[in-house]
Amino acid sequence: MQEKTFNYKIADAQGTYVAPIAPEQFDIEGYCAYEADLLDKCRIFWEKKNGVAVYRRFRVPEVFSYGSKDLKTSLALQLAALQESMKYKADIPNFLEPWYGIGTVVSAFGLNYEWHDNQAPATRTPFKSIEEVLQAEQKPVEETEIGRHTLEMIEYFLDKTKGKIPMSFTDTQSPLNIASALVDINSFFLEIYDNPEGVKELFGIITKLLIDFTKKQHTYIRDALASPGHGFSSSRAFQGLGMSDDIMLMLSDAIYEEFALPYAEQVGANFGGTAFHSCGNWTRKIPVVKNYKNLVMADGAFSQETDPDANLPDLFSEAYKGTGAVLNARIVGNAERVAEQVKKLWRPDMKLIVATYCDTPEEQEKAYERIHEICR
Repeated sequence: MQEKTFNYKIADAQGTYVAPIAPEQFDIEGYCAYEADLLDKCRIFWEKKNGVAVYRRFRVPEVFSYGSKDLKTSLALQLAALQESMKYKADIPNFLEPWYGIGTVVSAFGLNYEWHDNQAPATRTPFKSIEEVLQAEQKPVEETEIGRHTLEMIEYFLDKTKGKIPMSFTDTQSPLNIASALVDINSFFLEIYDNPEGVKELFGIITKLLIDFTKKQHTYIRDALASPGHGFSSSRAFQGLGMSDDIMLMLSDAIYEEFALPYAEQVGANFGGTAFHSCGNWTRKIPVVKNYKNLVMADGAFSQETDPDANLPDLFSEAYKGTGAVLNARIVGNAERVAEQVKKLWRPDMKLIVATYCDTPEEQEKAYERIHEICR
């Protein structure tokens, strides 16, 4: 079968478009019953050393771009996605997310968002050196405009859903990703060599800010928390904190293990373990990611329709079999494409979640049955 290529003409290759639903029109009890029916499956999967689960992710493009500016719009679109998701056969339910860009922690250093038409919020990298950042005034994320808005989103979501619908933390970036958004990237890489202690001091500050604000979110979300969150297949029955760590592809393994990994581990240790994500092809980084203490999940794209530089399935299956860590495999494509990739990914002694994006309930059911047939 000839694989389709990545479609650059659409806003989100992993997105599903829906018409918004007002909170008053959403069947809260119906979704609670749907989630309850799947929770036992989720618990059993999480506690076992091997097995497979299927997640049909409903990612609404506007929610993860310009639609995040208005919390009412974000919730209405996400509720529509939850309602639509119940038509698609899966083992893991979808969840709400108070997504408000990726500038959450950098806001503690005085940054705020710039909004461009039909785009996700953006920040400018304000500092030219590590020392400039270290000398800058910092304040708790919850006291910044971005932090306050994120907490307001959580409160609004909880209020309108009576706190009954699963919800994740906002999009969590790794300390490395956060640092790269603060300092001119060329200077940042040079200072790893020229000012290593300063780099580590900055990572320590970022780590504390990140842990503190994530804990603050937890005081609001409490029992509704779905983990690991954001782009990871998530459930109240799962554990860990998912972090995006895309910049790691630009570092050597040795530098990553010295400067970045310990701080991401420290964050994850506060929330039941670390879940790792990077866009693109991080196949060559498998060994260093496996070095995480208490790695609970690793996420990657496994078809050209998902990511133009998708990962190599055979190497991932060999690496993650027998580890107990979940491989979260995102596969955009029809049932045939999904089955083809799952055959390459699956090993009997691994834990695999297949995140699908099939266009119709009928195609999703085909994919669901094929996945479970292959992974017996």
